Amino acid sequence: MMHTTADRLRRLNPRLFDTDWLVLRDLRRAIASLAPDVARQGAVALDYGCGSRPYEAIFTSAGVRYLGADLDGHGDLAIDAAGRLQAADASADLVLSFQVLEHVRDLGTYFGEAKRVLRPNGWLMLSTHGTWLFHPHPEDHRRWTRPGLIAEIAGHGFEVVECIAVVGPLAWTTIMRLTCACYALRKIPLIGRAIGSLLSIVMNTRAWIEDVITPEWVRNDNACVYLVLARPTSEVCA
Repeated sequence: MMHTTADRLRRLNPRLFDTDWLVLRDLRRAIASLAPDVARQGAVALDYGCGSRPYEAIFTSAGVRYLGADLDGHGDLAIDAAGRLQAADASADLVLSFQVLEHVRDLGTYFGEAKRVLRPNGWLMLSTHGTWLFHPHPEDHRRWTRPGLIAEIAGHGFEVVECIAVVGPLAWTTIMRLTCACYALRKIPLIGRAIGSLLSIVMNTRAWIEDVITPEWVRNDNACVYLVLARPTSEVCA
């Protein structure tokens, strides 16, 4: 997984010639729409699998103290090989985790750690894939339907308060074709990347139109990405 400034900027402010422009644009907007509900001056946010920390500024601009946690030593806090956070119990008001859940092998440890570090009345905000191409970084284990994701989260001790669908099936099938085409085009010397950028502009415009005309009831249960806001329940569901 890339942990570079370029990757951070691309995710926060995607460009029309990026193959995943529509997904990244709409995910950032969804995160920004939920942030005011949970971000308050002086709160502590722990980003569980922070990567390049693309959405840090959304929370720090609201006065939140942001702490990134990752496996590779690039975070403020470490995650050990078993997936445990090197953070104290009840030390965070908000746990963030963007595009991480599909890569997690042990969901029990993942949700258990998120719950452990949250203070009373804390929040979990995470995003993960409904449908997307296989992409191991270094592992890739799961995809979800909307009800399946909500049930999975509930089974690990969290109540889902909000679940936002990001990019519906018409658009994400176009984006998948674009991604594969650009992968092939990049192998062409000199002109491949330029052709890919032009194709991205055309296909991203098409995908945007397709998503506009997709009925909400179709998008809700067949999205590319889901952004979830949840809070701990008192007991883990049986």
